[in-house]
Amino acid sequence: MGDAIIRRTLRFTGWVQGVGFRWRAIHAANAVGATGWVCNNFDGSVSMEIQGTEEQIDQVILAIERGTYVRIENMQVRTIPVVDGERSFVATEG
Repeated sequence: MGDAIIRRTLRFTGWVQGVGFRWRAIHAANAVGATGWVCNNFDGSVSMEIQGTEEQIDQVILAIERGTYVRIENMQVRTIPVVDGERSFVATEG
């Protein structure tokens, strides 16, 4: 059960733009084998869709939170359908 692939959409607010958030997310996701995307939003928040096991997703979020300048004040999370065939985690334009 713990190895099931899931997909989550997340929206982060706080001090999340201009602090290496997306760079850290990409590197953490690639390190654990998660896929998806991350982008800055016009309102100063950051959106992410991430796919992997619960443990992989948790590891990515923890790596982001450990960022020196990142300060997540709120995180909205929803589980959404898995995207078949996705192979990477990238930054996109919001």
